[in-house]
Amino acid sequence: MPRGDHVDVELAGRTVAITSPGKVMFPERGETKLDLVQYYAQLEEPVMRAMGGRPVLMQRFPNGAGGSSFFQKRVPADAPEWLETTIVSTPNGTTSRALVIADVAHVAWAVNLGCLGFHVWPSHAADPTHADELRIDLDPQPGVGFDHVRQAAHEVKALLDELGVVGLPKTTGNRGVHVYVRLLPEWTSYQVRDAAIAVARELARRRPDLITDAWWKEERGERVFIDFNQNAPHKTVFGAWSVRARPGGQVSTPFRWDELEAIHPDDLTLATVPDRVAASGDPWAAGDAPQSLEPLLEMHERDRAAGLPDAPWPPVYPKMPGEPPRVAPSRAKKSTS
Repeated sequence: MPRGDHVDVELAGRTVAITSPGKVMFPERGETKLDLVQYYAQLEEPVMRAMGGRPVLMQRFPNGAGGSSFFQKRVPADAPEWLETTIVSTPNGTTSRALVIADVAHVAWAVNLGCLGFHVWPSHAADPTHADELRIDLDPQPGVGFDHVRQAAHEVKALLDELGVVGLPKTTGNRGVHVYVRLLPEWTSYQVRDAAIAVARELARRRPDLITDAWWKEERGERVFIDFNQNAPHKTVFGAWSVRARPGGQVSTPFRWDELEAIHPDDLTLATVPDRVAASGDPWAAGDAPQSLEPLLEMHERDRAAGLPDAPWPPVYPKMPGEPPRVAPSRAKKSTS
């Protein structure tokens, strides 16, 4: 109910105060902060299936989509007592108290802070040592259109089918596609990253014209990069059903594999996704059972036995055993010439 410049919203048995509810967050159609809260409330079940119980990194846009933003990992000291949090760590060991998506009221609380997009950990707060999701990130390089991303996604599906692994696809809300593999909570992020590297290398071998696993941008060309380092420890990925800070409010939208040729990420928005879910349900619901990582780790072991080293790590990580030099090939060539 309205209360001055607040609206009290009842969600998951809690009352969440939404300040400045009429503030426009998405200028293309004029959706407000309250509209965004109501979007997440409408999609409570699929949102919780995708993010429930996981820590998130919040990206806040105080002036709405198109405005400046900042990442907030730490929950403010004045957060309500009911808010669930957990301690997370960065690659250099810095810890912080992060928000856990315990229910949809937690989502609304973050939206009230201007959070557009939730960057989600691959583990549950209750079991931080095990990564229970592998995220295959199809990242189109400059000059690469969504048709090429579709082709790359088909290659991912074919490989996973061969291995007997179920992949759950979604748009990123921008130019790419993510494919999630839900896992039994038995492997660390290091092992999941190893599996992601093996997937990237195999796909690049099969379709070198279309797909690359090259970490260095100068080597990628106009191809779809499989960003294996999105599975490195402490990395987060833009969450399913999260609304991007684009003027049109595009949503990172799960879809069925048989929809791949028909969908386009620009069309899946705050305005269209709720009706889509109401009509056909959550496309991830049927394939949500946790699986073994072993078929992908077997590919990794074959690559290592063939003499392939570890792949490069992002610069924020300490030097890892077996890692190749962290220097772009062009710079390495110059230094030895």
